[in-house]
Amino acid sequence: MNKKKYFFTTWKNWRIKILYILILLIFGFYGFRLFNLQILEGEEYVAQADENRISNISIQTERGIIYDRNGIVLAKNAASYNIMITPADLPVDEGAIQEIYRQLSEVIDIPVSNGELTDEVVTTFSPCNTDLGISEVVEIADTNAPYTAMEIKCDVDKDTAMLIESKSDEWPGVTVEIEPIREYPTGELTSEVIGFLGPIPESMEEYYTELGFVAGRDKVGYAGIEATMQDTLAGKNGLRVVEVDVGGKVIRDVEPPVETESGLNIKLTIDTRLQQAAKAALIGNIDWWNRWFNDVRFTNGVVIAINPKTGEILSLVSYPTYENNRMARFIPAYYYQQLSEDPNRPLFNHAISAEHPPGSVYKIVTAIGALNEGVVTPYQSLITPYSIFITEKYAGNDTGTQREFVDWKEGGHGQANYFKGLSQSVDVYFYKISGGYEDEVKEGLGVWRMSEYAKALGYGAVTGIELPGEAEGLVPTPTWKRINLSENWSTGDTYIAGMGQGYVLSTPLQILVSYAIVANDGVYMKPTLIREIIDSDGTVVQEFTPTQVWDITKDPLIAIFDENDIPTGEKKVVEPWVLDMTQQALRMTVTEGTAMSIFEGMEIPTSGKTGTAEYCDNIAQEQGLCISGNWPAHAWYVGYGPTDDPEIAVIAFVYNGTEGSSVAAPIVREVLEAYFSLKEIDEGIQ
Repeated sequence: MNKKKYFFTTWKNWRIKILYILILLIFGFYGFRLFNLQILEGEEYVAQADENRISNISIQTERGIIYDRNGIVLAKNAASYNIMITPADLPVDEGAIQEIYRQLSEVIDIPVSNGELTDEVVTTFSPCNTDLGISEVVEIADTNAPYTAMEIKCDVDKDTAMLIESKSDEWPGVTVEIEPIREYPTGELTSEVIGFLGPIPESMEEYYTELGFVAGRDKVGYAGIEATMQDTLAGKNGLRVVEVDVGGKVIRDVEPPVETESGLNIKLTIDTRLQQAAKAALIGNIDWWNRWFNDVRFTNGVVIAINPKTGEILSLVSYPTYENNRMARFIPAYYYQQLSEDPNRPLFNHAISAEHPPGSVYKIVTAIGALNEGVVTPYQSLITPYSIFITEKYAGNDTGTQREFVDWKEGGHGQANYFKGLSQSVDVYFYKISGGYEDEVKEGLGVWRMSEYAKALGYGAVTGIELPGEAEGLVPTPTWKRINLSENWSTGDTYIAGMGQGYVLSTPLQILVSYAIVANDGVYMKPTLIREIIDSDGTVVQEFTPTQVWDITKDPLIAIFDENDIPTGEKKVVEPWVLDMTQQALRMTVTEGTAMSIFEGMEIPTSGKTGTAEYCDNIAQEQGLCISGNWPAHAWYVGYGPTDDPEIAVIAFVYNGTEGSSVAAPIVREVLEAYFSLKEIDEGIQ
């Protein structure tokens, strides 16, 4: 055989074999890839394909409406009109597109072109909050999702929206979107109760997404009833599961749509008319006194009215407050900053969140406790000079030092029994029954028993009212002081606590509750703002049912509280006759006591208690007001009526208001008179 021919023949065979091997390798590789893609990883890629092909469209639901007890709308949904452009629906001809932009620009006052689309601008772009022109906004929309409408201008007026809607044939691709926004017809009058909405916080995004809400679109309650009743008011969004093409255009529904569930409507216990009267009384009196002093001395205050028999809050005023309508579409940064930096804290609900020394209005705690424990009898007279001296001790074997405790009245009150002591707010009387005094009152009520009665009357714990941010207040004890201040309790601490001073702190609502309990013969009814919950058809889903917390004349204090909180361990109740004596004394406050001049001539008989509480907080310290022996004081007054059958109790508080009798009491009288006048009107209508 020819060697050359053999070589070429052999090489040719090898080339064929190599070719076959290469072909086998190639087919094997692609075969394995197909097997891997279709069999091993098939489900994953099908899922990815479906994810690209299937899209979930959330259908926004309608939030529930909030009414007052008489059906006046306090929060509702209003239509906001947004001008939208869908890039894929615009004409093909560029000249026609520019003509649409030009005509639209004249109507909505947005330039046809403005700004440059840099990476930073595109990244930070936010519809309705940009300086870009129409062309630039549409270019961003066309790049991201050409079949999805993009907002060009938000919240235009109805006439503009109707004009653009009428141009739909001439301006293809330009549409009007109707977006629901919250509207508060009573605005600043009820904002401290109603609150406002805001975007879903980033920290809560996962929680609300699981509930079907859409971050960046849906809003949630940020304050007031809007926040605490979020789950009731919000409802549930609907859902469309659709198939889309690569451009984002909807082709068809893949599953039957899930319908929206509207939020439930809420009827509050608030009477808007009384709310208006209460706010006018508070602001009017504050303004009058500031003019009288020719100085802005009084800047914030509170008025709350409650039905003692049911716990219904009839009005709740925290001044100053804010205009919640300014938060309707978005929360303006400058306005929020202005509110946040205001030293009077308008975003802070002073009615339930502010903790202040209650002063003399707290004396009913000491009075009821001392009478119920037999420290004194109702008609037992004590000598009440201008001042007394007691030995201040921090321990049993302490030799102590002499400390003077003075009365508010120069010269003192002479002889004072239970009725005079409470109605004329005799300080020395309460010093003596709080901590004892020589042989006259051998053993006072003491701090431990005092704390029991304070808690029984609602102090030191939240009431559970349907508003966010309620504070607990403070009922101090030796244990509390040792843990928190690393100091022993002193003798003087007890005397001061019995006056509602020292470490004692309470919210205006807690003080009102304590008097509502007394007015209601010892029955503590839970304060509430919710009267009814109603569905969209008007059917009452949840009726109002008053909730009794406890009855201090029947429920032993040891049953009300944990045994560890009651060192005495005694199962005792407040005797009904003690409440009867206290009610008589509170009536005498109006007829011959510290509120007599303010309530003179009022036709409806009422009862009450004045309070002037010294304080020295950070604001007073900054202003240099904390002068020993001459501290500034808050003004308090609590009143209820009619005396024999109370149906309303009202508290007024004025920060740095100096005198409860002259500053706070007139406010309460105005509110009480407004209530009874409104009652006459309503009964006349019926």
